[in-house]
Amino acid sequence: MINVTKTYLPDIEKYKSYVDQIYASGWITNNGELVQALEKRLKVYLGIKNIILVSNGTLALQVAYKVLDLAGEVITTPFSFVATTSSLVWEGLKPVFADIDKDTLNIDACKIERAITPHTSCIVPVHVFGNACNIEKISEIAERHSIKVIYDAAHAFGITYKNESILNFGDISILSFHATKIFHTIEGGALVINDDALYEKAKRMINFGIISGGNVAELGINAKMNEFEAAMGLCILDDMDKIIDRRKKVYEYYVRHLAQLDGLRFQKQTQHCHMNFSYFPVIFKEEEKVMEVMGILQKHGIMPRRYFYPSLDKLPYIQNAPDVPISNTVAKRILCLPIYDSLDIKKQVKIIEVVKEHI
Repeated sequence: MINVTKTYLPDIEKYKSYVDQIYASGWITNNGELVQALEKRLKVYLGIKNIILVSNGTLALQVAYKVLDLAGEVITTPFSFVATTSSLVWEGLKPVFADIDKDTLNIDACKIERAITPHTSCIVPVHVFGNACNIEKISEIAERHSIKVIYDAAHAFGITYKNESILNFGDISILSFHATKIFHTIEGGALVINDDALYEKAKRMINFGIISGGNVAELGINAKMNEFEAAMGLCILDDMDKIIDRRKKVYEYYVRHLAQLDGLRFQKQTQHCHMNFSYFPVIFKEEEKVMEVMGILQKHGIMPRRYFYPSLDKLPYIQNAPDVPISNTVAKRILCLPIYDSLDIKKQVKIIEVVKEHI
């Protein structure tokens, strides 16, 4: 079966060597040696000042909200994975949706300002499929209204914007290191925080609020990454250049053979934004074509995904959501085709043939 993605697994002997190190030390969790090593390497690889590894990307969002003491309303996008919205609701915050740009698929910065009220505490934009948001406009709006910005950068590992890490923008950026991501730690995530005081606060909060001596200084939670997850990350980080290069070849092959099709369009890439080739979304003219193509591919054992459907304003626990017509129409017509570093060329040709035939 060909799924929309395939978890990259590194050389097993290399991973076993880290496991042997864990067994020898007996240090399995609680800011172990491998977690520390992975944090140091990621700071260099990503070009960032501070990073905190946590057990998953959703918890990274929840910790970010707590670190910034958010309350009331948070403006966000309706076109994302459910965790962007559900984490807000879980923390007692009210998501307020601003519609997306039909080309970049990111939150439309021009629609953010009209959604701001006296109850707005933050903007949570998403770099959708790793495509940079309108960072300058969002920053200008946030500064003018004295509200915070947390970037959901779950898809944006290794991406730069204007030759700087995309993670360095906003008050906090979060990453997901789930097994489906381009870089993963089995499960896992991270917070990137430039402000040193907020960084130290977040480090306490992911460990029950404990400070030196075992004293609890403030409210916290257990969000720590363990050593086995960090070991996986260290192995995969060694292979990142190879992974990205192979995915780039798959991505470019799709583009060469699908770009000229009438009835199909691609996400418009933000200028000055480097890509990591983690997804290959295509947008059809009608939802019926999406369902038709998906059905045929599934008969051949090929499993694309409707990322992201439905638009998040349709979630059962969201009431009185504003009208977001662009998000709703894109969500109905988008399909992510399989892309991963080891995708067989024959399977990719079959995917392209089916799409062409039914366009």
